[in-house]
Amino acid sequence: MTVSVRRVTDPADPALVAFGHLQEAVYYQPEMLIPASYFGQMIAGQAGRRNVILVAEQGGEVVGGTLFHLLVAAAFSSFMGVSRSARGSGAARVLHQARLDIVRGAGGAGVFADAVHVSALNVEELAAEEKVGSDPTQRRLKLGGLGFFTVDAPYWQPVGGPDGGPLTDLDLLYCPLEPGKTVALSLVTRTLETYWQGWLGPERAALEAQALAERTGHDPVDLLSADQRPRAFAV
Repeated sequence: MTVSVRRVTDPADPALVAFGHLQEAVYYQPEMLIPASYFGQMIAGQAGRRNVILVAEQGGEVVGGTLFHLLVAAAFSSFMGVSRSARGSGAARVLHQARLDIVRGAGGAGVFADAVHVSALNVEELAAEEKVGSDPTQRRLKLGGLGFFTVDAPYWQPVGGPDGGPLTDLDLLYCPLEPGKTVALSLVTRTLETYWQGWLGPERAALEAQALAERTGHDPVDLLSADQRPRAFAV
């Protein structure tokens, strides 16, 4: 059965609720995701030009979706997932292609995302992955198949870890619209600074972006295979 993709622009669209249920069902730490209760107001803001939700539908059922943000010169993906029943249907690829088309149309250079690496997960987290039918190793390989690379920078989310500290088990990934082996450090830091402003505020976001630039220490930044960790974290 054919998978179709559409952009959700109506805050009352029932597909938003279905997408919320989907992300809770397929992600091993759903509490770390943006709750579905915020989806409507997110796409309503700025006429939907900044926050974008796409859903993949098959036979009238939402079988996949992505939430991403059009920022200064690139996009950042908060989530993309496909239901267990639709895996292997090509839903992820058509979702990602539709996302790239929107980013290209907005003048962006590519899409950033973050994802865990299997080496950063403990036994309980690996069990949680298995419970929802996901495999962190295969996920990174599939992201590579979609065109993502690991950004060779010592990235972490400023908040979300133990006691509110940094969340260090995620790696920054990047899917460029044009092929290349590096990404400009300024593109990385400008994108993250803008992305972080929503919950850190402009001053803290700027400080965190500058700290990332200083930790990285070189420009441009190498793009590694998606199944690799940044060299600073490799074991």
